[in-house]
Amino acid sequence: MSSAQKLTRDKSNALIGGVCAGIAQYFGWSVTGTRIVYVLISLLSVAFPGILVYLILWLVIPQSD
Repeated sequence: MSSAQKLTRDKSNALIGGVCAGIAQYFGWSVTGTRIVYVLISLLSVAFPGILVYLILWLVIPQSD
């Protein structure tokens, strides 16, 4: 049986809460690229929704061990 990969916040690569690092790790993307894309999307959406989504994800996604 193969173990299913779970989405967790990556505390080893975290800058703030590890949300972008966890998403990048889950999908196999670059952490830096994920952060840049997230910031650009947040700025293009007037920043507030991006900040709110980040805070919600910080609360919902469990931290890695």
